[in-house]
Amino acid sequence: MVMAMAPRSQTSETATSAVLLLAYGGPESLRDVEPFLRDIRAGRETSEELIQEVTARYAAIGGGSPLARRTHEQAAALQAALRESGDLRPVHVGMRHWSPRIADSVSSLVQKGYRHLTAICLAPHYSRLSIGAYKSALERAIQDSGAHIDVEFVDHWGDHPLLIRALASRLEAALVHDAEAGKDTEIVFTAHSLPASLVDEGDPYVSELRRTAEAVAELLGTSRYRLAFQSAGARAVRWLGPDLLETLNALRAAGAHHVLVAPIGFVSDHVEILYDLDIEARRAADDLGLSLRRAEALNTHPDFIAALADLARNPEPWRLHSA
Repeated sequence: MVMAMAPRSQTSETATSAVLLLAYGGPESLRDVEPFLRDIRAGRETSEELIQEVTARYAAIGGGSPLARRTHEQAAALQAALRESGDLRPVHVGMRHWSPRIADSVSSLVQKGYRHLTAICLAPHYSRLSIGAYKSALERAIQDSGAHIDVEFVDHWGDHPLLIRALASRLEAALVHDAEAGKDTEIVFTAHSLPASLVDEGDPYVSELRRTAEAVAELLGTSRYRLAFQSAGARAVRWLGPDLLETLNALRAAGAHHVLVAPIGFVSDHVEILYDLDIEARRAADDLGLSLRRAEALNTHPDFIAALADLARNPEPWRLHSA
């Protein structure tokens, strides 16, 4: 188990300390889709076909991404949890590709006199393509601010006991809801696919995901699970697999009837869950004659917020100093 640090009070050091949650960001309305894509593509021209395709996805989930709202809810819940333990540090949010941007959040913190940051990526599994990009963005923002800021950067926490407990709780709730099918349910853990060349070069992303899946399955007392990848990009490269849709085909061919998808690579509702799983994967499952359910995203699950609070109080075991 993780041993948390003693509660922090408002000393002279903590008075200049803050917690910064780092998230990807997403368009909050359909008119935001084009500038969001332009930001992701670093200003490169985006085809009208791609804009229309992505806009249609966001329209299908209600007209925008709930990611920013969910992240601010997580930040508020984390700040409340910290205050309950006597830790008075404020919790701020910084996004890679939407507002509030990481650079803007850092600038605001600097102006308010904060010089110590505990930064937590709201993605539990390290990859230099994902978490490494957050770290680089934060380093650039601090450099551009001209201020000296001490940073404790939490960048891998996929095996945190409280995270495992939160994920298992979401799965248990889904299984209880469909108790009749529970005994025959195949669990598929999913995460965002990345170019396979990263793992070939030694990136720990897949191994960290496997540890999470194994730990959750062990807590549930099941061996009927698989790890699959979803939401691969459009680049003509080899992506991590097996793909979720391929996995659904394989399960049906093996005689499965009930599948429970658990998106362990994500911590809140957004398009990769609400469209890629709830619409696209469910449509594919229906076509195959599979009953597909999804475990609820973590969002503000109490154990998940407790995990974030522990990371904020005790970041050292969850830092990759050599990454």
